[in-house]
Amino acid sequence: MGSLNTINLSYVIATRNRLPFLKITLEKLIAEVQPDEEIVVVDGNSTDGTKEYLQDLFKAGIIHQYLSEPDKNQAHGWNKAFLMAKGTIIKKVIDDDVFCYNAIRKCKTYMLEHTDIDVIISNDLGCSLKNYKNVQKFTRLPQFEKWRSGITPTFTFGDVHMLVRKSALAYIGLYNTSFVLMDWEYSLRISQSKANICYYTGYNALSVSHPQSVSSLKNNKLITDQGKKAAIFYDYAGDGAEISLWSKIKIFIGKRIYSAKDAPFVGYDIDQSEIPAIYHYLYNYIDHLNNKEEGVFIESRK
Repeated sequence: MGSLNTINLSYVIATRNRLPFLKITLEKLIAEVQPDEEIVVVDGNSTDGTKEYLQDLFKAGIIHQYLSEPDKNQAHGWNKAFLMAKGTIIKKVIDDDVFCYNAIRKCKTYMLEHTDIDVIISNDLGCSLKNYKNVQKFTRLPQFEKWRSGITPTFTFGDVHMLVRKSALAYIGLYNTSFVLMDWEYSLRISQSKANICYYTGYNALSVSHPQSVSSLKNNKLITDQGKKAAIFYDYAGDGAEISLWSKIKIFIGKRIYSAKDAPFVGYDIDQSEIPAIYHYLYNYIDHLNNKEEGVFIESRK
């Protein structure tokens, strides 16, 4: 694993005005972080108390890196977090999703032992905040297998469950700041570049949707136009997960981190006091599932 001074994994978060979610996510992450790991948070100049909350954590040495300043868009915020990361491996943590840190550590260990792997992705889980007990399973394994076998030149996947080797950024690049569907474009670019992608059949993330989590639905024409542009450029013929389904699955759409209102539960009959219990249930759910279903690693290079 390296010396005590080596940072093997950076957890990176980009956030803005989502303090109720962020507190839950960071509390769990802080309890799980290992000595060879760091927490990096980029705040887009929040006005809901997030900035002050993060400043206190940083001054206390609880989080390792912190920046608060305006972002041009969410891809810009995530790119800053990726560049700040000191770890050999980067794990993106979205502030309102749920993560299995045991599964993430398995992926981390595998990448450290197999230094030629650029990216690991996994199966994903998804639910809505309102119907949180109706958790659905999603997989991109069939699409990965077709790409791995050379049948298709590209495939798409969500970045919520992605781990990236930092040195690979020199080849695969950062998020394209002109795309709202930033992980749609990023996954196509990574797969077209023939990056060494490994598929983990476990679940390291659970996506939680709510009315303000999806920015892309604000402009359907923009989504359609960008989707067509990326599909043509990256020679993507489609595989049953077109953009019209992106919002339904949620793992494939950039999360909304620029809310017009501070209240994150507009349109839902949910009291904010219920949210911690909901997330407690979901963290237990993903941990139990991974304990029951042992995941395996499938490399793209046979």
